[in-house]
Amino acid sequence: MPKLRRLRDRWAGVTAKARDGALAAAVTVAAFVPGLDMIGARFGDLPRHDGGVLAVLLVLGQTLPLAARSRWPAATLAVIATCFAAHEVLAYAPTIGSLALYFALYSAGAREERFRRALPAVVSAEYVAFSVLVTLRGSPSGPLVFVLYYAVLVLFWMLGALVRQRRRQEAERRRLTARAAAADERARLARELHDVVTHHVTAMVVQADAAQYLPSDRVPEVLAAITGSGRDALTELRFLLGVLEATGARTPGLSALRGLVEQPGRAVELVEEGERPALPPETELTAYRIVQEALTNAAKYAAGHPATVRVGYGTELLEIEVTTEGPATAPGALGSGGRGLTGLRDRVDALGGRFTAGPSADGFRVSAEFPTAEVPAAAARPRSDR
Repeated sequence: MPKLRRLRDRWAGVTAKARDGALAAAVTVAAFVPGLDMIGARFGDLPRHDGGVLAVLLVLGQTLPLAARSRWPAATLAVIATCFAAHEVLAYAPTIGSLALYFALYSAGAREERFRRALPAVVSAEYVAFSVLVTLRGSPSGPLVFVLYYAVLVLFWMLGALVRQRRRQEAERRRLTARAAAADERARLARELHDVVTHHVTAMVVQADAAQYLPSDRVPEVLAAITGSGRDALTELRFLLGVLEATGARTPGLSALRGLVEQPGRAVELVEEGERPALPPETELTAYRIVQEALTNAAKYAAGHPATVRVGYGTELLEIEVTTEGPATAPGALGSGGRGLTGLRDRVDALGGRFTAGPSADGFRVSAEFPTAEVPAAAARPRSDR
């Protein structure tokens, strides 16, 4: 089996032009091998005789054009069919080279595009004329023989047409898959842009508003924090551009949580439990975005109220919880239709986890848990509470 698999892989790597050339060479050689003539077509039961050079040329006219069957299927079929008809009408000795007609019909059915509608009608008309000529030459075969042979020819054409249809379906499937992947990537980048811009701009606005109520000696500190937020936004926007350009830029992760919560004007406590394991990049990014979005909403709707970020590192699950005291509403909450928390729900669902967001006893709570191991796309299934 391994040898057979290796041979199949090697054959799959051969170009169509090389395959056609090999087929043409093999059929041509076989056409002149004694004993193989028993496999050739014996159409019309006419008395056979040797034809000399002309018979050889007609055999070559049936076999050699196979070398062009993929590039010019209609022309290949026309040449092979004409030589086959002449060979049979003149009643030359049969050869295995007559099987080239079947290959030509299959190739035309599978690959012909330009003359696809007209070709079956033209070939059928030529077959009728060929049958009449064979009958006039004294063939004892009845109409049933001609009908059966025509059915065989149609069968090879239909086999090619079936392969062509499957190729088109596969091409369409790949196109739709690529379109869906592109749409998913656009949606992911849209969520990324929302998370980056909303978080950092909100932080800058809150810090700027707070500056007017602070003593003059604290203003430089706040301005420095605003500058830091702007630089962080630029860094993450460069990352998104790096994703688009495939530059390999690094994604923000759990190691950046400390810098996320320790910003002037915020009363946020970060609690990490357990030992942080090695996590897939998408898991790290999703955890970071959950905290980022929750703190952004807290800055918008519960400014000045304390918040707690808890991260639990388990052997199988990563748990994120952000609780904010104060108003029990936030954009993106359940039923609000906001992009922020809705986008996070989609992220967590894609990782096979659970996501919840809603009012708590003394404020608002956002929580999520998902596997620490990377979940295959086929195995991930939504588990969020809805």
